[in-house]
Amino acid sequence: MPLPFIGRKKALPKKAPERVRIPPDTIDFELHSLKHQYLTMSSHGVRTPGAHDIGQRLPDLLTGFAQSPVELIEPLPIDFEDASPSIVRPEAALQWINAHHGRSPLARTALFVFESLDVVDLAYETFALALLSGDLDGEGYPRFDAIYGGPVSYWDEASGELIVRFLLGWGGEGVRGDTQRIAQKLLARLMGNLLATHDATELAQVERPVAHAGSKREPCSHCGFSAIDRRSQYCPKCGMRLARA
Repeated sequence: MPLPFIGRKKALPKKAPERVRIPPDTIDFELHSLKHQYLTMSSHGVRTPGAHDIGQRLPDLLTGFAQSPVELIEPLPIDFEDASPSIVRPEAALQWINAHHGRSPLARTALFVFESLDVVDLAYETFALALLSGDLDGEGYPRFDAIYGGPVSYWDEASGELIVRFLLGWGGEGVRGDTQRIAQKLLARLMGNLLATHDATELAQVERPVAHAGSKREPCSHCGFSAIDRRSQYCPKCGMRLARA
């Protein structure tokens, strides 16, 4: 008579421990959040005849408005063409730090805000910056209700005229309710000051130029600026018309 097969008994599955159910409204916890809100305000552009005194003309537009020394920020050379204040792009962030580490805390804050929001492009624009309202902290950085900014200019590639607009910014860890109202009044006064100049010819919304990629870059024969692409007809730094072969 054959014997029945004797094998190992199968192990019974372990019973999962019973989970304790806790009502959500009885949990004690700590909530952490980080909220930064930055706002900018940009005017339309004003056409003015081409001239080569940008370094003096733009700061003069802030006379009577600036509460800090005016800092002139010119287009960046080709060595910093990829500079961007983005910490998730380490190489671009390092270029940005190298390009602006020598600037004032106010200028670094303003450029961080304006470039993050893509309202200024130092590939072709020149920017005169100052504190216009509010206070700086002990390290020279603007408080959340401080308003900073100034005139931004670039050369119209079609006509060679200088386009000037005003750019204001504020914000941070908090936003005071009447800051935007103060900024709007400042913008109106600044635009009135610009339109009162004898060389302002037209107030209109002008499309910003679009960068044109290309390997052939020639320095300006007037000022030596080296970040000129093949689209440019005028030097973004001094405004001299470029000689093209």
